[in-house]
Amino acid sequence: MLYIFRVEDLRLLCEEMALNSLTCSVICLLLLLFITCVSATPSMPSLSVLGITKQSHRRLTPFSFPSRDFNTYFYTQKLDHFNYRAESQATFQQKYVINSKFWGGANSSAPIFVYLGANAPLDDQIRRIGFMTDNAPQFNALLVYIEHRFYGQSTPFGSSEEAYQNDRTLDYLNLSQTLEDYAEVILDIKKNLSANNSTPVIVIGGSYGGVLATLFRLRYPYIALGALASSAPILYLDGLKPQLQDGYFSIVSKDFREASESCYNTIQQSWSEIDKIASQEDGLSVLSRRFNTCTPLENSSWLKDALKLVYAAAAQYDAPQINQAVNLICTAIDRATNGTDVLDKVIAAMFAFFSKYPGPHEYCDEMHQWAWNWQICTEILIPTGISGTDTMFQAEPFNLTSYKETCKGLYDLRLMPEPFWITSQFGGQDVKLVLGRFGSNIIFSNGLRDPFSAGGVLESLSDSLVALPTAKGSHCLDIYAALPNDPDWLIVQRRSELKIISQWIAQYHMDRAANISYI
Repeated sequence: MLYIFRVEDLRLLCEEMALNSLTCSVICLLLLLFITCVSATPSMPSLSVLGITKQSHRRLTPFSFPSRDFNTYFYTQKLDHFNYRAESQATFQQKYVINSKFWGGANSSAPIFVYLGANAPLDDQIRRIGFMTDNAPQFNALLVYIEHRFYGQSTPFGSSEEAYQNDRTLDYLNLSQTLEDYAEVILDIKKNLSANNSTPVIVIGGSYGGVLATLFRLRYPYIALGALASSAPILYLDGLKPQLQDGYFSIVSKDFREASESCYNTIQQSWSEIDKIASQEDGLSVLSRRFNTCTPLENSSWLKDALKLVYAAAAQYDAPQINQAVNLICTAIDRATNGTDVLDKVIAAMFAFFSKYPGPHEYCDEMHQWAWNWQICTEILIPTGISGTDTMFQAEPFNLTSYKETCKGLYDLRLMPEPFWITSQFGGQDVKLVLGRFGSNIIFSNGLRDPFSAGGVLESLSDSLVALPTAKGSHCLDIYAALPNDPDWLIVQRRSELKIISQWIAQYHMDRAANISYI
C-alpha cells in the first residue's frame, strides 16, 4: 500500500523547513531526524539524531519508473543566464522527463502540463504527483517534469562535491537562474514539437515548487498561461511578520489539540520533563537509553528538536484517507497504561509511529541538504519560530541575528547576502498587493491542517487569482494521485482546479482566434 506520508516525506519536510534551535539555529531546517536504525533493542525503534555536513552528500539511487510512458532527457543548460564572463558560459546537463502517452499533438492545440521540480531529486517527486497523469487524458495533455538545478542529476560542475564546495560554485544556485532554466527547457520542448503559439502551458508545483510556479507565472506570463500552486507559502516572502513566524507551530498544535486534548497536554508537559532529566547527573545517558537513540545525546535540544520534527511532519502530511498520523500518535499516548509517566507515553507514540512508517536507515547517509541550506541562507527566508503561549511547544522565537550568523559560519561567508532580496526582486513589500495588481491565472490551493498554510494565500485576490482552501486538507494533498477513498471535499477541490484550468485554456484559444492575424 502506498502511503502519502513516508519517511522520505519526512526527509522532504527537513528540506523545506527552517527552525530556530540550539543545534541547527534555523538554517539546518531540523536536520535532526527520527529514522529506524539497526538496534539491539527490538521492542523500540532507534532514534537517529543527525547533523548534516557537506561531506555527507551522496547521490540517491536512481528511481526506476514503473511505466515506459516516462522518458528521460537532458538539456544542455547554461550555468549563468545573466553574465557574459568566460566562466559563466559553462553548461550542465539538466534532467527532464516527458510523458507523451496522452498528448494530442501540436496540431490539436492540446496543453502542456509542466511540473517545476523543487529542492529534491526529480524522480522522488514524479512518483508523488499523480494529479498530472490522472487528468492528462481529459486534456490530451503532454506531461513534462523538470528537475531543479543543483538537485538530483541536474548538478553542475560534474558532481555534488564540486558543486557544493564553496560560495563561488553555489552562487549559481538562485531563483532567477532556476526560473530561467525552466523557461529555456519549456521553450526548447515547444520548438522541437512545433508547438509554439498554439499550445498553452500550465505550470504546477507544490510547497517550494508552488512558490516557483507562482513566480514563474509572474515573470514569464508569455510562456505559462497559468499556474497551480499547491501548499505554496508565498506570503513568507513578505518578511518577518509575527503572525507568519508563529503560524506554523500554532497549526501543528491545533491539529493535535483537535485530535485529543489529553494528547496535546501530554506533549506540552514532556518538554519540561526532558529538561528535568537532562539537568541531572548522567541525565543525557538516561534519555539516550530510554529513547534508544542511535548515538548518545550531547544535549537535550537534539532530542526535543527530533520530537518536534516528528509532530510537525505528522501534522503536515496528515492525509485523512491514508495515514492519519496525528491520530496515530495521540492514540498511542492516550492508550498508555495507567501510571505510565509522560515520557513513556511519548516513547509509546514514537514506537507506534515508526512501526507504521519504517524507513531504511540508509537515509541517515543520503540526505541532500547542503544546496537547500544555501538557498534559505541567501534568498528564501522561512521564519518559523515559537513565541506565543497557545502551543504545545516550548517558546523559541525566531532570531534573525542568529540566523545570519549561522549562515556565515556554515558557508564561511564574509558578507551575507540580504535575505529580503527576494522580496524586492519578486514581490515588493506586500505580496498580496503585488499579486492582485499584476498577477493573473494562479490557483492557490491549501489544506488548513497543513502548518505551511500559515504562509499561504487563503482568500481569492481577484477573479483569476483563486484561493481553494480545504479545512481538512494536508500538505500538497490535491496534487497527489486520486484514491478510491478520497473524501468528497478533496474531490471537489480537484474538480474546481480542473474547471479553472479548462476555462483558462478555452479563453486562451478564444483570444487567439480573435487575434489570429496578429500571431
